[in-house]
Amino acid sequence: MEANPILAEAVRGNWVENRHRGAYVVVDADGTIIASGGDIERAVFPRSAIKSMQALPIFARQAEGKFHHTEEELALACASHHGEEVHVATANGLLTRIGLSAADLECGAHAPTNAASREALRAAGAEPSPLHNNCSGKHSGMLSVALAMGVPTAGYVSREHEVQKVVRAAVEAVIGESLTDGKCGTDGCSIPTFAAPLRAFAYGFARMSTGKGLPADLAAAAQRLFNAATTHPHLVAGTGHPDTLLMQAFKGRLMQKGGAEGVQCGAIRDKGWGYALKCDDGNMAASHAMLAGVLRRFADPDANQLALIETLAHQPIKNVRGAEVGEMRSVD
Repeated sequence: MEANPILAEAVRGNWVENRHRGAYVVVDADGTIIASGGDIERAVFPRSAIKSMQALPIFARQAEGKFHHTEEELALACASHHGEEVHVATANGLLTRIGLSAADLECGAHAPTNAASREALRAAGAEPSPLHNNCSGKHSGMLSVALAMGVPTAGYVSREHEVQKVVRAAVEAVIGESLTDGKCGTDGCSIPTFAAPLRAFAYGFARMSTGKGLPADLAAAAQRLFNAATTHPHLVAGTGHPDTLLMQAFKGRLMQKGGAEGVQCGAIRDKGWGYALKCDDGNMAASHAMLAGVLRRFADPDANQLALIETLAHQPIKNVRGAEVGEMRSVD
């Protein structure tokens, strides 16, 4: 098997220290490959990059009709948030409205990713709760699906639970691939994650962006979720995160979501194109440099958008004194 191309490299001083290989693909809603590099048929775990797909059952199982999720709650269902006050309050608001609490979340607790929020929690002498987990919005949405379906909320993270069965079916419907138990793992927040070809996830984002080839109700749900995420990008990640900054800069044209271990997925909405990439070694900084290369080439950025993309294409590497000693950079 031929090695994937080098798409990013870390430079220290005047010498390349690390080379990062990966694969990327840009595809339209008909499945036509616009551009690609590397092995796009290799199955990868998408991790958090497909939270918008995993949120589709909020509509398919009438949870939205029953509980009237706000646009902010829908955006948070697509999020890997930083645990800032607005993130915690939004997740808690939905749980309270549906008669549940943080105790019902099975994602686990961790300290806020945002440094200021982490320090504020420490200063208050409080412990992080599952609401601070970056996946609490997704899990709150899944709990609403369980209630709407009339199934037990306990154990909703299990692969055999009815909620995870409908989540799996929703992902399969948009990517056009079967998800198999032979390529399944457990994500960081305890729900199942299934591996599928990188190409399929890009195709799924293209179809969610356009609605093409999807049943009318699924297409409408996808538009609601993409609109919510791109209208409220701060809720999808948080202060200073590339996902938030890019969606803010592109003003609705771009749906962007990263996932652990170097996965980036999204849609260039006005073109109806989906994209997906994976950094082979899982380096997130390298994956952002790779993302910059894709967006620079295919998203038709204006001057302001291009300036932001260039900050991802050339990320400074600093030592413990704060001195700039190198950069992570995109390789065209």
